[in-house]
Amino acid sequence: MANTETSLKECLGAIDGATAVALVDYTSGMALGTLGGGKDFNLEVAAAGNTDVVRSKLRTMELLGLNEEIEDILITLNSQYHLIRLLKGRGGNGLFLYLVLDGSRANLAMARHQLRRIESELEV
Repeated sequence: MANTETSLKECLGAIDGATAVALVDYTSGMALGTLGGGKDFNLEVAAAGNTDVVRSKLRTMELLGLNEEIEDILITLNSQYHLIRLLKGRGGNGLFLYLVLDGSRANLAMARHQLRRIESELEV
């Protein structure tokens, strides 16, 4: 089992093209841990904003009567991928991993696979 800091470091180190990562509580909008980003990319703002994305999708699924679970949400920009992975195990209820990828260097399928593996090892 890996702690938050170890998991965030692994996201940046093991996932090609990863430039920023955060563990976020979507009930409060607070980032529980962040790594990467920089002065041009505020992860605290991104974490808070993406809680609205998660809440909106969950609300829409409820209104539609969908009995499904969200694995991840993908947002594609001109030069980046933003991947939101909802945590399912070991105290992960209400949390998600938010990963920013450089679109020119990232392999999206491999990034999703690696993020799924890291999420399964994360102990919150």
